[in-house]
Amino acid sequence: MSRPDRAPTLKEIAERAGVHVSTASRVLRQPEPVDGWSDSALRVREVAAELGYRPNLWAASLRTRKTTTLGVVMPRLTDGVVATTYQGIEEAATKAGYSVLLSSPPDDLEAQRRAIALLVGRQVDGLLLSSMHLPGRPFVESLALGSLPILAVTRHADAGLPFVVGDDYRGGALAARHLLDRGYDDLAIIAGPDHASTARDRRDGFVDTLKEASVALPPERIVRSSFDVAGGVEAARALLDRPDRPRAIFAVSDTIAIGILGVARDLGLAIPDDLAVIGYNDIPVVAQLPVPLTTVRSPAHDIGVTAIERLFELVRTGETESTKLPVELVARGSS
Repeated sequence: MSRPDRAPTLKEIAERAGVHVSTASRVLRQPEPVDGWSDSALRVREVAAELGYRPNLWAASLRTRKTTTLGVVMPRLTDGVVATTYQGIEEAATKAGYSVLLSSPPDDLEAQRRAIALLVGRQVDGLLLSSMHLPGRPFVESLALGSLPILAVTRHADAGLPFVVGDDYRGGALAARHLLDRGYDDLAIIAGPDHASTARDRRDGFVDTLKEASVALPPERIVRSSFDVAGGVEAARALLDRPDRPRAIFAVSDTIAIGILGVARDLGLAIPDDLAVIGYNDIPVVAQLPVPLTTVRSPAHDIGVTAIERLFELVRTGETESTKLPVELVARGSS
């Protein structure tokens, strides 16, 4: 029995649990195995909890040269989709016994560079980079981070890194196919910013699918924007406040689509009778709009969880596979 004025030792825990000290040490420093804890491991963990055991992470990091800490650079954390991805990251890392150091700088390269330097200075065991700009490879090479495991998440940015993203090209194709199947051929796309690989891939999937169906999409019907509501408003005004407006618009984010709906309201356009709209991501609010939004559902939480799994593979073995998670179209009243 340990004294209440000091932390219990591994030896005391092992004796109480009826196992060797090395077994107790291994159980208390590793994440839960895929097939669950054995009976003896569960006993070790129960005894440790009863005695108030807390691992000495600093001492362990000196022995192993690992800090059990991961760095995450994730701009635009106020965006609900980004926040949901981060939630998946933190949940998966915590379950595996890791801490997460998060930096959420502005969405520009120099701010991201400073954030990365800060996290690397904290000696993180691996790094997740979100919201990189196209083309990402020169930026990554300029960081000169040596053998530090790095994984791209949400945007791959053609960076030459392993990545975990949604299948954005397929998402754009699903949107195009949905509109074509409903007889729309007078179309437009609000395509997001040039620097985001998510926006580019969604646009390319949409445009290529129209091309395969021999449906023309003139250059003036592809409008750049920011990802937010204000970007959707500005781009929608350019498309809709004119006599030759399109009959349907695909927006590469739901927030852009909400901006479109606001402009349509102001112009007296009925959804979907006068204008069909499709968004992207399926954020919770869009199902509750006066006319629920048709959208492409992206697996934001699963992207975060899978990113941690792939980063652990990279930390352990030095290699991992890139992953595109499936997306699906959710048809509602706006199209």
